[in-house]
Amino acid sequence: MAFCPHCGASITQEGGFCGSCGKPLGSTGQASTPAPQATPPANAGTVAVSGLTPNLAGALTYLLGFITGIIFLLLEPYKNDRFVRFHAMQSILFSVACVAFSIVWMILTGILIGISGYLVFVTLPVRLIISLGIFLFWLYLMYQAYSQREYRIPFIGEIAARQVG
Repeated sequence: MAFCPHCGASITQEGGFCGSCGKPLGSTGQASTPAPQATPPANAGTVAVSGLTPNLAGALTYLLGFITGIIFLLLEPYKNDRFVRFHAMQSILFSVACVAFSIVWMILTGILIGISGYLVFVTLPVRLIISLGIFLFWLYLMYQAYSQREYRIPFIGEIAARQVG
């Protein structure tokens, strides 16, 4: 079997050009055996470090809430960075607080609607405004982390700061 001298792809047809890289095979039209490849580095099977800056990693900890917070607490280059750890822990605690608020709101809404069905017209717009406020605050937290600021949410930020040391 013949191989392209440029890319090492196998040549199945006898043409003047390689079907893989498109380079000419030579004046004779014959392909040669590929040059021996260099030995792969010792860490060829490992995943390369992404090389995110601490401010970008801090902002990304908020992206999917507690999921990305936990991921950045476990990733090797970032779990040793205090700035990233703080934002990851604050992201986890903020997400838990949002879920807890949502559960309490659903229970409260269920009770109020049980009293009077017309209260849904009051609770729904209030919930939408609160959800918009939480979303905008989430964006603000990401912006603060990207700006390399250690913005602390009241109560939650203090707990996160104590956890990371």
